[in-house]
Amino acid sequence: MPCQLDPSEKIILALDGMDPSEAISLVSRIPKLTWVKIGLELFVSAGPDFISILRDKGKKIFLDLKFHDIPNTMEKACSKAAKSGAQLITVHACAGKKALLAANKGALEGASQVNMPSPTLLAVTVLTSWDDRSFNDELLIKESINERVELLAELASNCGIGGCICSPLEVSQLREKYPEPFELITPGIRLRGGLLNDQVRIMSPSEAINLGASRLVIGRPITSAIDPSSAFERFYREISSC
Repeated sequence: MPCQLDPSEKIILALDGMDPSEAISLVSRIPKLTWVKIGLELFVSAGPDFISILRDKGKKIFLDLKFHDIPNTMEKACSKAAKSGAQLITVHACAGKKALLAANKGALEGASQVNMPSPTLLAVTVLTSWDDRSFNDELLIKESINERVELLAELASNCGIGGCICSPLEVSQLREKYPEPFELITPGIRLRGGLLNDQVRIMSPSEAINLGASRLVIGRPITSAIDPSSAFERFYREISSC
C-alpha cells in the first residue's frame, strides 16, 4: 500500500517518560515533526494545558489516555478531551457498545461547542505488550489475540469509532475489512536491529505502512536516541521509500 500522506503525517512521536520541559525541548529539535502523543505519564505531570502549549507550536495532538469507564464518564471525558483540541483520542474498545457510543457522542458535542473539528476516536484493541501465552494464562481468555482484536475492531466500527490501535501484526487483517478512512494506528515499531524494550508484537516502519497502517506511534527509538533528530530522520526516510 503506497504512502498517500507526507511521511511526517505518518509518524506520531510518543513523548512518554519526559517532563514538560524535556518534551518541549525535544519537539523543537525535530523540524519535520507534525504529530505528538501525550500519554498518561506526561498528562498527569503536565496537565491539560500542555496540549495548548504544543498546539501553539503547530503540533497535532494524539491524546492517548485510553479512556475505559462507564458510559456517562466516557461521554464527559471525551467531550473535555475534544475541547482541548486533540485530534486523536483513545478509548478502550472493551468498555463496550454503550460506552463507545457515549464517547463518540461526547467527542462530537465537545468539539462543536468550541467550534473545533471533530476529533477521531481510536479504539484500543489489545496492547502490544501482550502475547498469546500471557493473554491466555493471566486473563483466562482462550481465544487468540488475533481473534480478540477482530472482535473489538468490529465492535468499534459498528459504534462509529474512527479507527483502532492495534499491533502491526494485526494491521493487514483489519485493513482488508476496514478500508480508509478508518484509521489503523500502531505502536510496536522498530527499525531492523533496534531494541524491543517491552514491546512484543513489533514490525519495521515500511512493513507496517505497506500492510495498511495509517500512522505509526514511535517513542523510545527516537526519544532515547543520542541524536533524536537523526533518529527521526531515519524513520522518515524509511517511510518515504514505501
